[in-house]
Amino acid sequence: MVQVAVLLYLALTVFIGFLASRRVKTGEDFAVAGGNLPFFMSTAAFFATWFGVESILGSPNEFLAHGLVGIIEEPIGAALCLFLVGLFFAKYIRKSGQLTFSDMFRERYGQRAEFVSAIIMIPSFFTWVSAQLLAMGLLFNHLFHIPLIIAIIISGILVSAYTIMGGMWAVSWTDSIQMVVIVVGLIFLLFSLFSTDSIFLAIDSASPDFFDFYNEEKLSTLEWLAAWINVGLGSIVSQDVFQRVVATKNSRVAVSSSIVAGLMYLTIGLLPILIAFVGKYVYPDIQHASSSAYVLALIEQKAGTGLQIVFFGALLSAILSTASGALLAPATVFAENIIKPKYPTIDLLKSLRWSIVLMTLFALVFALLNQKIVELVSLSSSFGLVSLFLPFCFMMMGNFMNASGAYLGMVLGLFGWLIFLFFIPVIPAIFGGLLFSLFGILGGSVLMRNKNIR
Repeated sequence: MVQVAVLLYLALTVFIGFLASRRVKTGEDFAVAGGNLPFFMSTAAFFATWFGVESILGSPNEFLAHGLVGIIEEPIGAALCLFLVGLFFAKYIRKSGQLTFSDMFRERYGQRAEFVSAIIMIPSFFTWVSAQLLAMGLLFNHLFHIPLIIAIIISGILVSAYTIMGGMWAVSWTDSIQMVVIVVGLIFLLFSLFSTDSIFLAIDSASPDFFDFYNEEKLSTLEWLAAWINVGLGSIVSQDVFQRVVATKNSRVAVSSSIVAGLMYLTIGLLPILIAFVGKYVYPDIQHASSSAYVLALIEQKAGTGLQIVFFGALLSAILSTASGALLAPATVFAENIIKPKYPTIDLLKSLRWSIVLMTLFALVFALLNQKIVELVSLSSSFGLVSLFLPFCFMMMGNFMNASGAYLGMVLGLFGWLIFLFFIPVIPAIFGGLLFSLFGILGGSVLMRNKNIR
């Protein structure tokens, strides 16, 4: 019964992609839905940006192991990112009229800055997409007993198929449906599995330091700050966020939908965590389950067929909505900022669709070679944070930063991050990257003002 429900859900998703393809006439329609998304669809798209397998299976494990400090990066940091985008960045991005972050760097600082920002942006999505395809493959392996390698490949084909058909329109339509499935499904699961009394009893039973927002015994001050800013600031300069802003109907919708999605992400993102936390109190007999995800073990052992259908529907919705948007983002950068400058006569729509195929292949290679790739997901945010965040902020603030500063800020930020990551592990690498990026911006803009690199 569960298997049949999953297959029907997948068929519906592909059908929606087919319907959405009818609205795609140009590359802009495909990449950003022609800038026509209304509030509800835009909110759903923002909410679905990162609400994937980590939100339902990964974060609950971190919460059970480390308490509140374990979930600062996800979902709290991710929600913070959406708030900040709405408050400070959405209007600026929406009014730019560009398809990618790299377009903005080209307009202000030339093709060298465009190329470097694109080369940094594209690989940052590979581990992110791979994590979703791996999770989907594991789900198919579990439900249909398909060999894991075949299941991962099937996952890549399914996600890329409906993304290729409808682009941002397909992503947004399915995000809208999947958001409802996720929200209703998780709420239904929580109150079907547990009574209100058991929820409060579980909270009262926690150790005194479990809900500490800051605890030096669990995280040092630098590690705590790094957890806040890795996704909270790093994902502001992520192409999937950029496309969702540009896809909105206008600046007002961009601001409001981002903020509302942040509120939803924070509240709905806490539901899987609460399910795992209460489940461990109510059902202590599965606290040593062999499953890598406690929530999955809880559902398998304590939920009936109906609840399992609800859970797997919510999980599949989260994976599909995140994976599709994460595939479209690097494909857009590759087509717009790598292919188009070299071959300006190539049709953008065709280039975008073939780029999705290429990005899918790269992601599949990552997923097949490293089946623990979920552990590498946070690196995708680190890439953007250390190399693109400060140059983008200086771009917004005025004309102090020149092309040399932008270029050196990106390159040195990434270089400094790698140095701290491999040689100075006592300090979170993102701080080294940000420091080097700042030096690059200041040094390039002041010392090389008359030797502008373009």
